[in-house]
Amino acid sequence: MDKETMFSAINAKYDELKSALEGDDLGKIRDLTLELHSMVHPAEISGREEKTVADYVLDYMMQGHKDEFVQREPWDSDLKYAGSKTVPICWQLWHTYRIEDLVSNILMENGKQVFNEDWQKRIGSSITDTGNALEPDELALWAEGIHVEGLRDYMMEVGKNTRRILSELTLEQIKSMVPEEWVMRILEEGGVTTDFRSVWLLVFWGRLTIGGMILTPMTSHHMMHLPTCIDKIIGKE
Repeated sequence: MDKETMFSAINAKYDELKSALEGDDLGKIRDLTLELHSMVHPAEISGREEKTVADYVLDYMMQGHKDEFVQREPWDSDLKYAGSKTVPICWQLWHTYRIEDLVSNILMENGKQVFNEDWQKRIGSSITDTGNALEPDELALWAEGIHVEGLRDYMMEVGKNTRRILSELTLEQIKSMVPEEWVMRILEEGGVTTDFRSVWLLVFWGRLTIGGMILTPMTSHHMMHLPTCIDKIIGKE
């Protein structure tokens, strides 16, 4: 795994997409969105041939490392809203895909999220929210119950469904913000809690256009959490 080359390619594609979103070329925006999405998700989701940064982390988790703690993000600046600065590797994937599920289905499409009672049982999660406010001891207990096969299947379902939604967005939707009642649905459906370290997400998402959501929950948010997992993997090689 050539970490620097992989990350450089992702960052370059992100900059290209950010620039495209300032214009009106829907075809270009759509192509870049799906390309960047494929680079930060497991290859199975998009049909990509080469392994992605997400594949390395997913493989490592599946090999018996779900409970290993890593730094939550590569920097401390945003962690004032976090319950813990270190998290289990399985949390990194749960957190990013729960957010992607909530934002893509509820905010982008005003539809049903993938997650439901059946998925909760399959994954073995004691919570339905993104897990932002969990303290270290709560994280450890939560991770013990996680079934990695179920979490992996959930990731695949969410990622593939997101690609469908992204490919159907109109330029008008991409440039628009969403109604407040759509944002509040996330709280009503248990996607966040009333803890300030969790509910602040609604304020953040509510201020974004759908184009902004493409740049954050759908793509760059994954790169806030995957790099620390990669550092853990490299450290064990």
